[in-house]
Amino acid sequence: MLAKKHRLRHTRDFDQVFSGGKSAYSNILGIKTIENHLGINRFGILVSTKISKKAVVRNRIKRKIRGALKSLESKLENGYDFVILTLPPIIDADFFIICQDLDNTFKKLKING
Repeated sequence: MLAKKHRLRHTRDFDQVFSGGKSAYSNILGIKTIENHLGINRFGILVSTKISKKAVVRNRIKRKIRGALKSLESKLENGYDFVILTLPPIIDADFFIICQDLDNTFKKLKING
């Protein structure tokens, strides 16, 4: 679980990232980001019912992404809001592939330090 201060919780925060942020996509996920000037990174994870109708599957995907974020958090520059969007092929991806894909996508955004 991410600490409360590291989560995007309000609709206005998500809207701000979607309206003015830059984005990068891979085969299984996409990341939208914008600077937040807070000195910390905040994350939001979106897993649509188009991925799976079952909440169990969607929550498992979110847990894998949160775990991958914890392992990559020290590599990231501070001061950004991130929204992680999932794509249907993520259902078959294991933890290692999600970590690798997140790392590569952060490198595309040039956020990876």
